[in-house]
Amino acid sequence: MNESTEVIQEILQSIGLDINYRTASLTLLETGDSRYLRDLKLNFTSTLTSAHLTSKECALLGLATAVNNNNVPLTNFFTKYAKENEATDAEVGEAVGCASLLASNNVFYRFRHFTQKEKYTQIPARIRMQLMMKPVTGKEFFELASLAVSAVNGCEMCVNAHEDSLIKLGTTEERIFDAVRIASLITATGKVIF
Repeated sequence: MNESTEVIQEILQSIGLDINYRTASLTLLETGDSRYLRDLKLNFTSTLTSAHLTSKECALLGLATAVNNNNVPLTNFFTKYAKENEATDAEVGEAVGCASLLASNNVFYRFRHFTQKEKYTQIPARIRMQLMMKPVTGKEFFELASLAVSAVNGCEMCVNAHEDSLIKLGTTEERIFDAVRIASLITATGKVIF
């Protein structure tokens, strides 16, 4: 067994997958004995902890990102990890709801931003967003998850709006940065494990 196979097996075990699980991407990395696999392992592991976020917050951000990216293995992993870190069913459900709501908002507000037509800003959005009004995770964390999902989805308008809200709520830039870093690394992991 080469080193790449061992690293893949370690990654898969940490996610709770069978060590023989393979995607086409994992197989290509394994066959090429890619040094990237070590980076992937360390990057994924770094999504589980943060100096600025609790383990539960890391898990819920991971879950929202995995759901946003339609990644079943990572959704299952982060659901379990969230519950192991005392997330309630309501908090887990809210992370899933956040991903879904932001998917619609990101498409809608990107459209408005791209077209830059005043007429579209005058037409009511007619998107229900009650989830944002009284989130069970609290306004600050919901904004943080919304920012992370918006960053993954590439909505400049939403990223700027959520980052501004977070700063006004007193969130540190380090906390904001870590949330986006975690979402980016989970997205990267999901390119080879899906």
